[in-house]
Amino acid sequence: MVVSALKLIASCITSGRLHGIGIGSTLGELQQAINCEFVDVVNEGSDSMRRDYGFIEFYLNSGQNWTVSGGSIELHRLAARPHMADRCRIAMREDFPQYLTWDELYGELCKLPYPPVLQKIDQGDFLEYRASATRVSVLVNNDHEERDGWLGHGDVWSVSLG
Repeated sequence: MVVSALKLIASCITSGRLHGIGIGSTLGELQQAINCEFVDVVNEGSDSMRRDYGFIEFYLNSGQNWTVSGGSIELHRLAARPHMADRCRIAMREDFPQYLTWDELYGELCKLPYPPVLQKIDQGDFLEYRASATRVSVLVNNDHEERDGWLGHGDVWSVSLG
C-alpha cells in the first residue's frame, strides 16, 4: 500500500527521523531502510559523504562507521522532475507529490495529538519553520509568485534534518 508522503513528512518533523533514519543511524541501517538507486558523493580530504537518492539526501560522517549527521527532502526538485518520485514510490512505498503547500503540511501537523512547537523565521524569499526539539526545519517559498510550473508562494521547498 502506498502511504501518503504528507504523513511521512509530518512524522519526520515530529520524530526527527525519515523512514526510520535519523541522526546517528548507521550506513547499514540507511541501506536497509531505503533500497533504491543512489549516488555517493565523498568529499576529498574530508570524512563526510552525501548519499543522494534524487530528491532525498542523507549526509554522513565517518568514524568507526559512517553515521548520519543530517538529511533533507528536496521537494522543489519534484516541481520540474516529478518522475524522480517514482523510485521512492517503489522502494519506500511513499507517494510524493509534485507540489506540497505549507497549508497542507501544517494541517497534517495540527491533526497530531502532540503537534510540534515551530519557530517561524523570516528569511526573505523563504520562511523557515523550525522544530527545535527534533532539529527539523521546513523551508517554504515566500517570494509571492504564483505557481507556474515551478514552486509558488506557500509551497514547501525542503525539509531538513540536522
